Amino acid sequence: MSLIKKIQQPLFWKNILKIAIPFFVLVTLITLFMNSWKEIFAGNFEAVNQVNFSDGKWVRFWGMKIILSFVYGIWVTNKKMK
Repeated sequence: MSLIKKIQQPLFWKNILKIAIPFFVLVTLITLFMNSWKEIFAGNFEAVNQVNFSDGKWVRFWGMKIILSFVYGIWVTNKKMK
């Protein structure tokens, strides 16, 4: 079945969410730990905010993860669904 026909099925979108949401959470946690490992465990959340979210950095931080998760969810769902 082609991707166009799969997109029209509600089950396809449910499966995308089942894959994309956990992937989004995992990627977000990994990125936060990679960028601010010491600050997180020291409890210095102001430094975490400065590194990841201040001055408009939040748009790139969340935007890339949302897009990546959505594309990954579509790719895996399309591959697994018959």
